[in-house]
Amino acid sequence: MRQSPKVLCLVLAGAAAALLATSAARAADTLPIGAVGSLSGGGTAWGLATQRGAELAIDEVNKAGGVAADGKTYAVKLIMYDDQYTGQGGTTAATRLVNEDKVRFIIGPIGSAPALGVIAVTNPAKGVVLSDGYAPKILDNDAHAAYNFRVSNTPNEFMPAAVKWLAEHYPDNKTVGIIGPNDATGQGTLPIMIKNYEAAGYKVAFKDYFERGTTEFTPLLTRMMAAGVNLFELDGNSPGDCGLMVKQARQIGYKGRIIQIGGPSIAEVMSVAGPLASGFLSYDMFDFKVPRAEAWVKAYHDKYGAGIINGQTPAFYNATRIMLEAIKRAGMTDTDKVRDTIAKMEGYDAGLVGPIVWGGKKTYGVDHQLLLPFLITEVRDGEEVTLAHINPIKD
Repeated sequence: MRQSPKVLCLVLAGAAAALLATSAARAADTLPIGAVGSLSGGGTAWGLATQRGAELAIDEVNKAGGVAADGKTYAVKLIMYDDQYTGQGGTTAATRLVNEDKVRFIIGPIGSAPALGVIAVTNPAKGVVLSDGYAPKILDNDAHAAYNFRVSNTPNEFMPAAVKWLAEHYPDNKTVGIIGPNDATGQGTLPIMIKNYEAAGYKVAFKDYFERGTTEFTPLLTRMMAAGVNLFELDGNSPGDCGLMVKQARQIGYKGRIIQIGGPSIAEVMSVAGPLASGFLSYDMFDFKVPRAEAWVKAYHDKYGAGIINGQTPAFYNATRIMLEAIKRAGMTDTDKVRDTIAKMEGYDAGLVGPIVWGGKKTYGVDHQLLLPFLITEVRDGEEVTLAHINPIKD
């Protein structure tokens, strides 16, 4: 039967209203996850690692149907801002996420200065943050630890075991020089490194800081060489800075061993230093050759093309899976409930880096420190060679 124009208009109007209602519901059912990372400057490789790790985890969760919470099913959306690898950049990015985007769950950043800048904003706002930075103050008191978890080892976790391994395998390289950044990262980690090296019988013959943005390290390196150093420790420096230090140290004739028990930034050091990176040793976060990584590595290359996968990428994939699983288990987006759920997720395995092990109570006063197995890797003939698999010691 043919409908009158008036009836037809009412039908069309109803359909349009239903479509608008559906669209509004879909928009309301989007769960924003924030990310903060260095998308410019010397820490760019780490910012991209944060972004890509989070994106890969979100892709998987959305493909599996999203996150069920608050009586609805959310599609997850990533919103990320550049922290420029500075404390002020971290504060600005977090302020924008919290105040403008109304985000309460944040992945990243990497780096003490931006991480401290982020949590200064997010803790008062009860925002849950899964970040990485070596400064003990990220976790060492109740105000900072309330809603922040650290998702990678710091020198407090990996240095005792790493230095023990180093002393056993390279006993002739025990006069150390350390150069770190003159900011929260260097000021927080250099004393920890000195303590661990000296406890293992090393002599720390040279220690100094540099200003961020430095590109000519020759004066510092020359003074370090004059101190008779035969083990050059790169501290927790960003990938770009590490590559320049390795290259310039070799160019001015430094013959000792170079190591970074922190980072990691092996592939980036190789890309900057070229053949001069040969023999470079590094703490490493993830073995991309293990069988469980095969499908994940393929997904990475399918999405981003061929090229370097930074060792931090699996850690922030893992962090994002933890965050989304916690929201799912809590059954709501209340940040107190999600925070408490994360703290109870010991044993959860996101499928890439192994089951969750929380530690840190003795060192920081709270078990918000994720303990991850790690590697020692050496550059040989332009290739990364794994020398050891090591577990951190739980306090």
